[in-house]
Amino acid sequence: MADGGHPESEQDLESKIRETRQRFKEEYIQDSSDKYDSRDVDRLQQDDALVDGYLTWRQFVVDDALKMIDESFQWRKEFNLNDLTESSIPRWMFETGAVYLHGYDKEGNKLFWFKVKLHVKDAKTIHDKKRYVAFWLERYAKREPGMPLTVVFDMSESGIGNIDMEFVKYIISCFKVFYPKFLSKMIMYEMPWIMNAAWKIVKTWLGPEAISKLKFVSKSDVQTFIDAEHLPPHMGGTDQFQYSYPPLPDDEFKSPINENGPIVSEDESEVKDTESECKESLESSFNAEQALRPKKVNFVEDGGRVDDVDRSDGSSRLRGVRKPQTTFKGTLLHVSPAEELSFGSKDSEKKCLIVLNNVAKNQVAFKVRTTAPEKYRVKPSSSSCEAGASVDIVVSLHGGFQASPQDRFLVMAAEMEPGAGAGTPELTQFWKDVPKPKIMEHRLRCHVLESPKSILSNASDSPLNTPTGDTQDLQTALMRLVVSNSRLEQKLDSCMWLQKVLLVLVSVLMAFSFSTFYWLWTS
Repeated sequence: MADGGHPESEQDLESKIRETRQRFKEEYIQDSSDKYDSRDVDRLQQDDALVDGYLTWRQFVVDDALKMIDESFQWRKEFNLNDLTESSIPRWMFETGAVYLHGYDKEGNKLFWFKVKLHVKDAKTIHDKKRYVAFWLERYAKREPGMPLTVVFDMSESGIGNIDMEFVKYIISCFKVFYPKFLSKMIMYEMPWIMNAAWKIVKTWLGPEAISKLKFVSKSDVQTFIDAEHLPPHMGGTDQFQYSYPPLPDDEFKSPINENGPIVSEDESEVKDTESECKESLESSFNAEQALRPKKVNFVEDGGRVDDVDRSDGSSRLRGVRKPQTTFKGTLLHVSPAEELSFGSKDSEKKCLIVLNNVAKNQVAFKVRTTAPEKYRVKPSSSSCEAGASVDIVVSLHGGFQASPQDRFLVMAAEMEPGAGAGTPELTQFWKDVPKPKIMEHRLRCHVLESPKSILSNASDSPLNTPTGDTQDLQTALMRLVVSNSRLEQKLDSCMWLQKVLLVLVSVLMAFSFSTFYWLWTS
């Protein structure tokens, strides 16, 4: 494999990862013990996905990836990201609602909103604003590792006073350097013409890796990327979400539907909560008891299915269910798959398997929640797992529903005391008493498999088959990159000043013309 090319095999990728780790240790760590946070260095040595992210973003050129890691780790220590909490950010920043995470685009990527009209350039608060953005990104990275974001700059009712080029450059650096592979696309909504000069410079900052991800949209075409249900009314959408603080906005996870009746919210009374758990016990307790038996989880080849599995419980519910191929290694449970549950339109593609492996010293209680409880059945949805054992959880669509990329699942787990009971009443009480910091959470998104017909249709409609697709935009943007950034930045202020002068002159001219016509008319 040539240096800088995509790895041709898993062995090539592993070799690149080993080389990156070794060279970072030899060339950057020595005599630099205070340069980085040791927790970031440890994670680099253990997390293959993290190293792969830097390599991918730098076209697998190890030298470039190392420079990116160095810059990223220094930034993380400067902002103390591993210890950055909600309480360490000034409360007024959360209350403004200028930056927040909410909703999804059509591909199922989380939307990262920037309300430009609420931002005012202020040198005194710029550092806190940078930490504020870092807080949101780090929070998302921990909750949904490996899942990209779509950034939406909502420029409705914004003007020159809202432009802060230093802040914009920092946001771009976050995705370009500090969080590789995080950017799905950057949507610029209703950009005023007066900001054209500024965004010409922004395009040069993005670089060739991200320039094709920049999308300029208006109310008439924003739904090309985001469905109406995730857009606010002023964008032509139906989402009635109103940002308020506290608390921070988050997905609403609920208990999935079960065989024995409707869902009862955990926010309702304690009596209803207990009744709901008792209803689930008719079937889930039996499944949970059988699932607790220690068994080895063997991962079959890619595309393999669990057919005629020799289970002691004789369950037929695992037949035809696709085995997960990736694993998230948590502190209490290893969760397979690591990121996505894949559903399709065929009957054989309407079920997915989640495998939980207990790597803790004691019994672990777990439960599964979803943002679309009316669509899915989960068996078992709540139970416990003995130390060293594994549990198979079947997630299935029902009632003619189709999976959506916006659907999410939340696996929650907490370690139990030795000898603690695992019955329904005991688990119900356990989840009420367990402190939140002791709960491990891992999120899974839904991936919708395309049918061969839709794949062919998408291929025929691809912009690469036309002379006016993203390829042409990329070529145009690359030509602009030859212009010196420093010279453009120096001219930005003069351009802004000139635009202001022109606006004033136009206003004066219009007033003079109106006065002249009025004088002629009256005389």
